[in-house]
Amino acid sequence: MQDLRYDWRGLAQRFHGRVWRLRSDVKVALARRTGAEIGEDCILDPGAEAWHGLMSARRGQISMGAHCQLERGALLHPWGGSIRLGHNVFLGPYVVVYGHGGVEIGDQTLIAMHCRILSSNHAIPPPGTDIRTRPDEMLPTKIGRDVWLGAGVTVLGGVEIGDGCVVGAGAVVTRDLPSHTISWGNPAQVVRERI
Repeated sequence: MQDLRYDWRGLAQRFHGRVWRLRSDVKVALARRTGAEIGEDCILDPGAEAWHGLMSARRGQISMGAHCQLERGALLHPWGGSIRLGHNVFLGPYVVVYGHGGVEIGDQTLIAMHCRILSSNHAIPPPGTDIRTRPDEMLPTKIGRDVWLGAGVTVLGGVEIGDGCVVGAGAVVTRDLPSHTISWGNPAQVVRERI
């Protein structure tokens, strides 16, 4: 009798996995229909969002290489700019990428949960002028190949993170980081090289 229960549990797990994969495939198909370029075998959690701005004049571009994975709550919003993911990029739960000024993320990059990647900043006008009335400053952001951003990292606009970098959890990246370095802190500081 115990073996029968085990079989039912396994059957339920396989069914759940197939339903989840079907929902992901539907999400990918819908994103492609809106103009997103999505490579083969990409997985978009049903709770992820790749939004082009179809309902506004600020439509942007999204492209993903093959084998990318976006977990629940991950948001790609180009806001009239562009977001380009290389091959086999992983975006963890609730990662937010704003592509106003353009964001490029290299192959094999791992971005942990709750990271924020920006590519613009608000202009700061003199007193008496509302900040919201000023246009955004576009600041392209580039994250290299084989980069690991720990949980809760913020990457500000205009920053370039070199290939092979590791950025510790909670860091705020305010300036360029050289390739193959390990950084952490606020603002992020290089603490050593990868060896």
